[in-house]
Amino acid sequence: MKRIILATSNPHKLEEINSINKSSDIIFDVVKGDFTPEETGKTFTENAIIKAQEASRIMKTYCLADDSGLCVDILNGRPGIYSARYAPTQKEKIEKLLNEIKQVPNEKRQAHFTCAMVLVNAQGDIIRTQEGRVDGYIANEARGTNGFGFDPVFYLPKYDKTVAQLPEEIKNTISHRANALIPMIKWIENNI
Repeated sequence: MKRIILATSNPHKLEEINSINKSSDIIFDVVKGDFTPEETGKTFTENAIIKAQEASRIMKTYCLADDSGLCVDILNGRPGIYSARYAPTQKEKIEKLLNEIKQVPNEKRQAHFTCAMVLVNAQGDIIRTQEGRVDGYIANEARGTNGFGFDPVFYLPKYDKTVAQLPEEIKNTISHRANALIPMIKWIENNI
């Protein structure tokens, strides 16, 4: 078994990554102690590097970080890297987004979730990066109770559902995080 520290204090993220990771011989765990890196990067990858290197400094082992967010085309990619800080609560984030685009017709509500993952070694050197993406639209209202963040308003035409309406086993094969993590897991299994 390989143990990789996940550079997060978000229990939802650890839970989601462990759900995606069911069939590998990798065990993901979170950073122990105070972990509050300042995300000053200008891209998802830069923020993931900051988190991974800070986790490595604390834990002195392989660390994997991701930075992800929702990019809405009509808002020039916002909230983007500021998705987690877009509003104080999940409910307020969704309300703010829906208010910002309430006059936008459905066909112009294109959006995508992006996930950038960075793996560093015990010294904090970057040894692998991986990106994942999933495209969809912003729904007119929140629907569904699965997932977290913007999942209740991220609509996938292929399924005629929001991500929050999808069963976990489907979400964990098509999400932006799955699209980044699955190839990253394969690489770790073959190279570490």
